[in-house]
Order: sequence, then C-alpha cells, then structure tokens
Amino acid sequence: MRILITGGAGFIGSALIRYLINETNHHVLNVDKLTYAGNLDSLEEVEQDDRYRFEHCDICHFDQLSDVFQVFKPDAIMHLAAESHVDRSIDGPSEFIQTNIIGTANLLEVSRGYWASLPKSAQDNFRLHHISTDEVFGSLGHEGFFSEKTPYDPSSPYSASKASSDHLVRAWHRTYGLPVVITNCSNNYGPYQFPEKLMPLMILNALDGLPLPIYGDGLQVRDWLFVDDHVRALCRVLFDGQTGETYNIGGHNEQTNLAVVQSICDILDRVVDPSVRPYEGFRSLITFVNDRPGHDQRYAIDASKIEKTLGWRPQETFETGLEKTILWYLNHVDWCRRVQDGSYQRERLGMSA
Repeated sequence: MRILITGGAGFIGSALIRYLINETNHHVLNVDKLTYAGNLDSLEEVEQDDRYRFEHCDICHFDQLSDVFQVFKPDAIMHLAAESHVDRSIDGPSEFIQTNIIGTANLLEVSRGYWASLPKSAQDNFRLHHISTDEVFGSLGHEGFFSEKTPYDPSSPYSASKASSDHLVRAWHRTYGLPVVITNCSNNYGPYQFPEKLMPLMILNALDGLPLPIYGDGLQVRDWLFVDDHVRALCRVLFDGQTGETYNIGGHNEQTNLAVVQSICDILDRVVDPSVRPYEGFRSLITFVNDRPGHDQRYAIDASKIEKTLGWRPQETFETGLEKTILWYLNHVDWCRRVQDGSYQRERLGMSA
C-alpha cells in the first residue's frame, strides 16, 4: 500500500512513519510544511529507506498538493497536519483556522478529485483517515467519558478548528461518498515531542533548574496515551476500521496535571545524578501560575468501541510510558537543543486573552 501522511514531521506523524517503515512493508510519502514543530531529525532512522519519501508541501496550497497526489498515487491518506497547541491558538488563532480548516478542506477536495479518477477497484480500496482530538468534546465533569456519540463543545480556538475539520470530513463522506474514517485521541506523550507540551517542557525545565509552571491548581484531568500505542491504533483503524465510522482512542490513564508533574519529578529524583538535583528534590521547582483562559477541567476517553471491534488496547501503563519518555529525553539532549534553536524558547504562551 502507498500511504500519504500529512504532518509526518510532527510528533505523532513521525512516530507513525517510523512504525510503518520499521514494522510493515508499506510505502510512505511524508507531506509536511515544516513549521516550528516539524522536525525531520525525528525521521533520521528511516530517511534512507527506499520505501520512505519526503515532500515539502503546505496542504493549504491546492495546486501543489494536487501535483503530489498525481506523482505519488496514494492508496490511502492519513491526515495529521495541524496546528495543535492550545496556548499558541489563544495568541494567534488565524494560523489554526488556516491550517486546520482551510488546509483540511483543500486536502478533502484534492482527495475527492483523485479518488474519482481511480478505477472502480482502486476506489473501493481507497481511504482517508482523519486524525483528531478529544478536545473537540469540551470539558467533562467529575464523572463520565467521551464516547463517539458525545456532542461537540470546543472551548479553545484550537479545539474549535479541529471540530470544524471533523465536520468537514464527515460532510465530504456523506455528500460525495469519499471513504473516510475518523479518530479522536486523548493526550499523547512520548519521545520526540516538541517542548511546548507539558511533559517535555517539565522535563527540560527541571534539568535546567527552572520553575515548573502549573496552571491554576493543577487539578485538571487528562487521559494520557503513549504515542506508540496511538500509532498502533491508527494503523488498526486505517486497515480494519469501517468506512464512515469514528473511533475514540484513549490510554486508560487519567491523571491530574499536578500528578503528572510530580511523577516526572519523582522519576528524575531517582535517575538523575545527585550532583545536578535540587537539594530538596525536583518537586521544589513546582510553581503555580495563573490558569489558562477557557481551560477544560477534565478529559476522559471511552475507548470500548475500538477495543471491542478492532481488538486494540494500549500496551503501556502511565508509569512505564512516562519512564521511557523521561529516559529518552535524558539521552537525546542534542535533539532537544536543535528543536529549540528557533523562535520557541519554552516561554509561556496563551496569555493574550
């Protein structure tokens, strides 16, 4: 199979490509604009493989994207290209609207035209997999879970733009018959994640002896999903999921933000050389700061549909996945330094509201 992946230089996209090249026989084209969070260093281990190609392309450029389709002739699309950081969306929502909504609309139209030109047998086997987030559902109370039937109630410019893209994908399926599947996942973590996100930011700040900023009281709850588990789920949906269906993907790992940071500190206390640890331990660096505007209180995924119908379950516990993540960052300081050579220097974003 020839799989075109948008956003393949990002965190989840690069993990997906590494899995497809290392664990399957499929051919992969990585289409990426290479924004600040896109990093081809994350694909160094597969870049020489004959089954992997990279195309520097912005999904907002219709003609350029059309040319890519005509040359590569994909059998399937996995759409991960997106602006994805909530704080950054608060400071500058227009980029999120452009990439997540306009870019997705372009991709759908290019895919529809390409799909319509295929022979009937190829049309029947074609599929577009749209990868989305649980943040489109808004905030939960203390009980309950997001299911595939949960109404959308996005809170941030980021989640609103992703909700819009989900609706577009469903509309292209219902109106034009474009064969699609959609997944909504919980918070991903793992190696190669850009350090504006919670876990790598806390790890790198702690190693530099910097404050570990906790928004509000830190009791916001997220369900954490190790990125390699997510990648396996994405492939299961692409290959075995039912056209037109949506699948929620979660890690069964609900944690408060404060508990996540405390766990990071405790592991660092154990694995970092005592000479570079704070005297009172890494927890002493925790600092509470003003909360994010519109901060959702709790996310939790009901992943029973994908578990029952496709047989997928996460392999990592929160504890095993977190330790793997921390050890990876400790062993890849050069990667961390390179991805911060640009405009982002771990400063707080999302304060413009």
